[in-house]
Amino acid sequence: MTLFITFPSWISPEIIPGLPFRWYGLMYVVAFSISYGLIRLQAQKKEINLDSDQSLNLVLSCIIGLVVGARLFSVLVYDGTWYYWTHPWMIFWPFSNGSFVGLPGMSYHGGLVGAVVGAWVFKRKNKLDFLHLADTVCYAVPLGYTFGRLGNFINGELFGRVSTKSWAMVFPGASRFSTNYAWVREIADTLSIPYTQGQLLNLPRHPSQLYEALFEGVLLFLFLWFVIRPKRTKQPHGFGFCSYLIGYGAVRFVLEYFRSPDENIGYVLALGKEHSNIALFQSVFNFSMGQLFCLAMVLFGIGFLVLLKHKSQKTV
Repeated sequence: MTLFITFPSWISPEIIPGLPFRWYGLMYVVAFSISYGLIRLQAQKKEINLDSDQSLNLVLSCIIGLVVGARLFSVLVYDGTWYYWTHPWMIFWPFSNGSFVGLPGMSYHGGLVGAVVGAWVFKRKNKLDFLHLADTVCYAVPLGYTFGRLGNFINGELFGRVSTKSWAMVFPGASRFSTNYAWVREIADTLSIPYTQGQLLNLPRHPSQLYEALFEGVLLFLFLWFVIRPKRTKQPHGFGFCSYLIGYGAVRFVLEYFRSPDENIGYVLALGKEHSNIALFQSVFNFSMGQLFCLAMVLFGIGFLVLLKHKSQKTV
């Protein structure tokens, strides 16, 4: 009986070995294409007044804002050093040691802020209702970024905490742990992993990228598209936007317990009795940076939804 899964050796980040075309980048193209298609579908159904050019420009505005915001948050908030604060010209520099590396490091929450700014700029230029646009985009994006998470999986990055579950996976690029630690030996013994004293082991981890693809992507999309979206005519503009913030924030908050926090940051708020080892789940009261941002999303979504309901009742 297999006690864990080894990351498939046939999966490679490169589409064509030796060329700078990676599956991760292609997944982003697929994500943006799906989001555009779903926005166009809503327009064709007369749910929003956008022609094909406006739909494309809306997506492009959101993409530009997303990339800028995601990169800024990643290097200024999650990097954990002052390097990019003192070398701002390096933030969008796509080369390292003479090689093209793109922009390694993107933050979802920064991307969300950037996309909102991009939609706001589009709204100002086209004189459209911002909340109506936000609803339209939010119904479309979850299915799109499902493929972004699949790209993370193919890259073997953003993996989860160490786990003894039968579906836990050994990722080639994950940090190794010394068998000098009792907890490492205990997990190795549980999984029948042979070792010698002092050896560094690559232990199985939760495939949290796939968890996120399913719950933050597919299931959230189905909920928003088939449950929330049909109620749009009976709810004020912004209802879908708030539902997205609350839904994504709540789901991601829970999934962060399975995902490994950034090693250079660890827990931002460690209230649990045990919080010394971020590789293991130790307490629900230990919170990562991502969880605090998700909590902010939920609180903002709830507060804004209450405000929308209050304003809509006053105008009736």
